[in-house]
Amino acid sequence: MSATTPTPSSSSAKPVQPQQTITLEAADIVVVVIYFIFVLVVGIWASVRANRKTVGGYFLAGRSMTWWPIGASLMSSNVGSGLFIGLAGTGAAGGLAVGGFEWNASWVLVALGWVFVPVYISAGVVTMPEYLRKRFGGQRIRIYMSVLSLILYIFTKISSDIFSGALFIKVSLGWDLYLSTVVLLVVTAVYTIAGGLAAVIYTDALQTVIMVVGAFILMFIAFDRVGWYEGLLERYPLAVPSLKVANTSCHLPRADAFSLLRHPLTGDLPWPGLLFGLTVLATWCWCTDQVIVQRSLSARSLSHAKGGSVLGGYLKLLPMFFIVMPGMISRALFPDEVGCVDPAECQRICGATVGCSNMAYPKLVVELMPVGLRGLMMAVMLAALMSSLTSIFNSSSTLFTMDIWQRARPRASEGELMVVGRVFILILVVLSIMWIPVIQTANSGQLFDYIQSVTSFLAPPITAVFLMAIFWPRVNEQGAFWGLMIGLAVGSVRMVMEFVYSVPSCGQEDLRPALLAKVHYLYFALILLAVSSLVIAVVSLATPAIPEEHLYRLTWWSRHSQKPRLDFPDPWHSEPNSDPTVTPDPTVTPDPTVTNDPSQGPVRVSWWRRAVLWLCGVSGTGSDSAPGVDRSADAKLTSIQERALWRNVCNVNALLLLTANVFLWGYFA
Repeated sequence: MSATTPTPSSSSAKPVQPQQTITLEAADIVVVVIYFIFVLVVGIWASVRANRKTVGGYFLAGRSMTWWPIGASLMSSNVGSGLFIGLAGTGAAGGLAVGGFEWNASWVLVALGWVFVPVYISAGVVTMPEYLRKRFGGQRIRIYMSVLSLILYIFTKISSDIFSGALFIKVSLGWDLYLSTVVLLVVTAVYTIAGGLAAVIYTDALQTVIMVVGAFILMFIAFDRVGWYEGLLERYPLAVPSLKVANTSCHLPRADAFSLLRHPLTGDLPWPGLLFGLTVLATWCWCTDQVIVQRSLSARSLSHAKGGSVLGGYLKLLPMFFIVMPGMISRALFPDEVGCVDPAECQRICGATVGCSNMAYPKLVVELMPVGLRGLMMAVMLAALMSSLTSIFNSSSTLFTMDIWQRARPRASEGELMVVGRVFILILVVLSIMWIPVIQTANSGQLFDYIQSVTSFLAPPITAVFLMAIFWPRVNEQGAFWGLMIGLAVGSVRMVMEFVYSVPSCGQEDLRPALLAKVHYLYFALILLAVSSLVIAVVSLATPAIPEEHLYRLTWWSRHSQKPRLDFPDPWHSEPNSDPTVTPDPTVTPDPTVTNDPSQGPVRVSWWRRAVLWLCGVSGTGSDSAPGVDRSADAKLTSIQERALWRNVCNVNALLLLTANVFLWGYFA
């Protein structure tokens, strides 16, 4: 789950027996089955047509993607099932302000297309840790970034999306949590493993359409039921549960529920934190996180990457209307269930003592959707879960293969890298399935309550390093490394405190230290960014600068430079990165996973082995090419030149997007 996605905040525990479950009619089942078939057909089509046999083809879709699937994939990679459950739940509990998480993304997406991607493309990188290695040299930053990213993916993004999707299926259908999640993961993994990034992006584009259509249908039904926006303004403030906790005001909806910008000290989402602190987390999520940036790097040109960013920015304007507001409508229609505050009653309704606001979206589906459309909403939730999981699986395998496996085996052949990337996805699937019992028994809900704030403890140092690496050539490896380490230490202190001191329930006294109770996590993100930046600057200025010849096309100021760059020596490869004519070493033992030995001629391979080799993108004949992306073939793809017409089209659309964004902020402020 992304930094710009609120996690289930009020109730994150395993539901007991839901009060009502959907009885799927034949029409619903037909819709779900058609959806699954459609997704598999699109995935297989993309797999077959994709260039799956090179690292650049598998991990960057051969750098051939156009703007519209990139934009749709940016949206669906970020909008997991956790966003439907968490955003609607937080909207039910606290009102509109959480929609600012989504609207903030439009600005940062423009920064991605206009500031970050030009530098990444001209640098010619596949992963974000690879960019840091080229920019700073050395290995320790690259290893730290790769390991930290994988840990964040497995224990926040993957686990929270699976939890939220499973919660929806269990509350809605009463299906067995384990079985439904295993089926989802297996179907998801099949086309991710087979097709690489191209399959992921095309299926994401399909699922974005399904997601938006289904969510809009439910939105219109919900608004019709509540009396449109005027009815919501009247009924939400009155959505008080019949059972209350004595001498408290927990049961009352917030007085500022319909305001985006809230009091800087007493607000649950203070406006300086929402505008500035959230931007720190959003910059990490949208501009430096492998899952998102990998989509933009697959663009066939810089103009297509910019177009994808603009489309993604427009799409991110929508969740306020089709997720947050329906969450508020759910509380207005079902105050006793969604707005419950009495711990015993909440335990009876949804199995969590701290509240049941996470039921908001599933409850709407159960109560409002007619036959056939229920199946569509099931497909929407499956689309949300699967699209975010496929994105994380593909990006995690990229990180592991390019940044960790090549560390262990610097002479690994391209065929070996293809196999390792696929096998690592299988390992992730197994880890995810093993994580389900942990999620089921996490009755305290702490893990999921804290995912958003965990991001604010770990992401700001990374944001600081990337911003300063791109804009300040004086930053060196020592400064970046110690900025990351000090930032990690400071963030870890706050994170440990978060887990030690739990948030008090309604009516309980807040005994947490002032650092927790008084400093909002969005403010803490700003403080941590400042501390990390200060350390980076001081250490960099106190140590030798990086010579200019190492920095051509690695900073904003040198992105158009045509001078030959002297890359730092890379001990992960047997030859320097800068040599585009790397040839395989004849002394290297042939890769046992590949049944091709040119000296012996073509080898007859059994049908099942041919199928496995096809799945792994390795042909049964011919020799392996050199590891890494084929730099000679991709030389033109490191170009950031644009045709004047399309550059201007992108610029105008970006201005229109930001104008619409400012209008919405102002209207709902």
